[in-house]
Amino acid sequence: MSSPAVIAAQAALASIDLSGYDAEQSRLMDERCILVDEQDNAIGAMDKKTCHLMENINKGLLHRAFSAFVFRPSDGKLLLQQRATEKITFPDMWTNTCCSHPLDDFEEEKVEKDQLGVRVAATRKLEHELGIPRSQVPPDQFQYLTRIHYLAPSNGMWGEHEVDYILFITADVTVTPNINEIRDFKYVDKAELQAMFDAPGNSFTPWFKLIARDFLFGWWDELLARKNREGVVVAKSLNGIVDGSKVIKMT
Repeated sequence: MSSPAVIAAQAALASIDLSGYDAEQSRLMDERCILVDEQDNAIGAMDKKTCHLMENINKGLLHRAFSAFVFRPSDGKLLLQQRATEKITFPDMWTNTCCSHPLDDFEEEKVEKDQLGVRVAATRKLEHELGIPRSQVPPDQFQYLTRIHYLAPSNGMWGEHEVDYILFITADVTVTPNINEIRDFKYVDKAELQAMFDAPGNSFTPWFKLIARDFLFGWWDELLARKNREGVVVAKSLNGIVDGSKVIKMT
């Protein structure tokens, strides 16, 4: 029997006019995400607009994504971003360093061996959103941890339904934010992030809240505990800390 994601990928899907949204963010909605089934097998491609409409998500439409976490080597602080007001989905929310998608538009980003496609996409989007030079976050320096499958509505019309690859990297980076993508950014330690979660005025993306709830703080502890001889944190020290071979369903 076909899975809901496979059936949805073959179905007649809803669309929408984006003329009322920010022009650049509307243009980016034409990029083509990689459609997957519940086991993260690629089954096709579809534009971001179609992938992020709740009407299609409710049919089971599912796509591949990544969440990148950049930690400063000297003190292990995590770089956060606040999404721009212009964003069509989850505007103004705080989240991890970069969250986006490998695209069907780029052959290298479709390569699944050693998660190369999502690593390359992470390097590309860190440059696009935060202005971080690609040389500072090369694909081979990301530590892949696991994949999560989650569904989250944004504002009723829009939402996310993703198999999301979690990537850590430790790097000293130069941030020159793209103001169409990012409203603000900051480095935080664990206590500062918890205080942000506890403060009533802050809002956070649903995937970041899920990752923080179930994984982030434990992995962060391990990262800090595994400093090298020079006293700096190294993302690659987390290799093997979790079985990344299966997709974890999050609720």
